[in-house]
Amino acid sequence: MKIVVCIKHVPDVQSERRMEEGRLVRGEEDVLNELDENAVEAAVALVEDLGGEVIALCMGPEDAEDGVRRALQMGADSGVVVSDDALVGADVPTTARTLAAAVSKIGGAESGPGDVDLVITGMASLDAMTSMLPGALAAALHVPALTLAGSLEVSADEATITRSAGTVREVLSAPLPALVSVTDQANEPRYPNFAAMRAARKKPLDVWDLDDLGLPAGEPSIAVIDFTERPAREAGIIRTDAGEAGRDLAAWLVDHELV
Repeated sequence: MKIVVCIKHVPDVQSERRMEEGRLVRGEEDVLNELDENAVEAAVALVEDLGGEVIALCMGPEDAEDGVRRALQMGADSGVVVSDDALVGADVPTTARTLAAAVSKIGGAESGPGDVDLVITGMASLDAMTSMLPGALAAALHVPALTLAGSLEVSADEATITRSAGTVREVLSAPLPALVSVTDQANEPRYPNFAAMRAARKKPLDVWDLDDLGLPAGEPSIAVIDFTERPAREAGIIRTDAGEAGRDLAAWLVDHELV
């Protein structure tokens, strides 16, 4: 089985952000998107069970190789980074189109998944949290999408997921090739040991640009024009009960229209 797992190298969510020349500039400390670790774990576990290979795919700057190396440490067999100056600030449609072209190249096809059986993604990226990419990528590849999987089972020709929808538990299946996005409840990502870290250094990692994919540079159709930091929460009040705490609590509830 040939599985492509899409990952993202994201800025640390605690890092400073600012607008600069119409672009959202984040801190310098980048890490593998935490929610994508569940996607890597799902892919590696399937190949351990069914056989095959896992290719970690990431679109981003050159230092995104660090995120792919992390996926290789977790058990992916090879990696691909798509990096091009024209992709800076890419929106979801551009990202989906670019990743779809990369999946096609991995699968040996001009379009569609080729011999790739399954594409797995995380549920969202922590820097954007749109959760739009899985559906957009599936559409670009013309394959069915099974999203927000809490569990995943794959046979030779079908993928089946379970997911929660409010109080309902859904069981969905689709023929392969397909795309599946997994939640952070789907599994417990493994922590690579020292031997795995050393082995990852020898695994192949290719870097492609838009020319390698036969894609033109395009202008993003969606752009961040501004952002506002979430206001800091006000500090609470700690009172020593000298017989007045109950009265003070009642007054506070009334003042805040909670009773």
